[in-house]
Amino acid sequence: MKVLLVNGGPHKDGCTNLALEEVAKTLEEQNIETEIFWLGVKPIGGCIGCNQCLKTNNRCFMDDKVNEFLDKVDEADGFVFGSPVHFAAAAGNMTSFLDRVFYGRGNLFQGKLYSSVVSCRRGGATAAFDQLNKYALISNMYIVGSSYWNQIHGNNKEEAKQDLEGMQTMRNLGKNMAYMLKCMELAKNQNIEKPEYEKPIKTNFIR
Repeated sequence: MKVLLVNGGPHKDGCTNLALEEVAKTLEEQNIETEIFWLGVKPIGGCIGCNQCLKTNNRCFMDDKVNEFLDKVDEADGFVFGSPVHFAAAAGNMTSFLDRVFYGRGNLFQGKLYSSVVSCRRGGATAAFDQLNKYALISNMYIVGSSYWNQIHGNNKEEAKQDLEGMQTMRNLGKNMAYMLKCMELAKNQNIEKPEYEKPIKTNFIR
C-alpha cells in the first residue's frame, strides 16, 4: 500500500511540506509506504481543453510535472494534495496542476483514497480546502477526513510547528487513511469488489 503526497507550495521545506511530513510519518508508522512529490517553482500552465491527452495515453502535450506525476499514479492507493492558501484559494501552480491531472482521467483515480491539506497564515483555509476536495468528488474517490478541517497555520515553518491542533489534525488524518487502506485491502482479500460504474451520461443544458 502506498500514499502519494503532493506539495503544491513554492517552498520545498515550508509549512505545507511540514503538514504533509506529519501525515506521512503517521502513515509509515502504520506500515504504509509514502512519497512526497514537490511541484517545484517552475510555472505550470493551465489546461487549454485541447483533448490531446485523451488521444495519447493520458499524457499532456505540456511535458512537465503533470506527466511526471501521472507516471506514479498507478502505484498509489491514496493521495494527499497539499497547498498553501493564496487569496483564499489553492496556489496557482497547484490549481493548474490538478486541473490537468484530473481532466478526463477519472478512471485513473476512481476507487482510491483522497485527502487535501492547506496551510495559511490566518484566513482562507476552508475555502481553499473546499476547492481542493472538489476534484475527488467527481472522480468516484473516497475522501478521508480528520478531527478538524485539514489545515495548519503559520507564517513560516517554525510558527506552523506551534499549531499543535493543526499538527494533531495531520496525525489523525494519517491514522484515518491508514485504517481505510487496511480496510480496503481486507475487503479485496475477502473478494469484496469495488463498485462497477455505469457508462457516463453527459447532459448538456443548452441544446
